[in-house]
Amino acid sequence: SRTRRLGMMLNPSCCQNNLALIDVKGFDPRDITVTVKNGKVTVSAERKVECNTGITKTCNFKRFTKEFSLPPGVDEKEVTYSV
Repeated sequence: SRTRRLGMMLNPSCCQNNLALIDVKGFDPRDITVTVKNGKVTVSAERKVECNTGITKTCNFKRFTKEFSLPPGVDEKEVTYSV
């Protein structure tokens, strides 16, 4: 099942790598930024949603930020990620 596979990905028994999955549903990959600095990983995303009814025009922003600390002993230069 999908849940079982996800659990296996989050807790790999075959290797010592740490893996984090973050759900950024609703954001385009171009709207997502990942930074690794000072022992922390920050994932942020922002997008503008415009609604034009013909009478009024509104703009809303959707923003997401998730920050977590790297485990002790992990070199920031060795952290990789994909979107």
